[in-house]
Amino acid sequence: MLRFLLHYGIHFIVPLGIAYFFFKEHRLKAVLILLAGIILDIDHVLATPIFDTMRCSVNFHPLHSYWAIGVYIVMTGYKKTRIWGIAFLIHMLADIVDCLFIEGNFD
Repeated sequence: MLRFLLHYGIHFIVPLGIAYFFFKEHRLKAVLILLAGIILDIDHVLATPIFDTMRCSVNFHPLHSYWAIGVYIVMTGYKKTRIWGIAFLIHMLADIVDCLFIEGNFD
């Protein structure tokens, strides 16, 4: 249950907090983009099975690869892509926490 709460809390609660505290001028737009970061899971359709509760998605799916994470980090350096980069990094954080539970490092 803790794994579920942390994973989806990071996916949905953290973006709300970041939008509220750091994007005061455009909160609604910011929260919608930050929540849209979950779109990275589209690459799960390339896997069989599409959803596996015991599979770490980090560096397994193309949009969850270390190379992709590097791109997301670079995106935060540019004003036009910053919020999308943050959204994708929040997504990666949620998946990393999930991986820690799968590997037994976060019981």
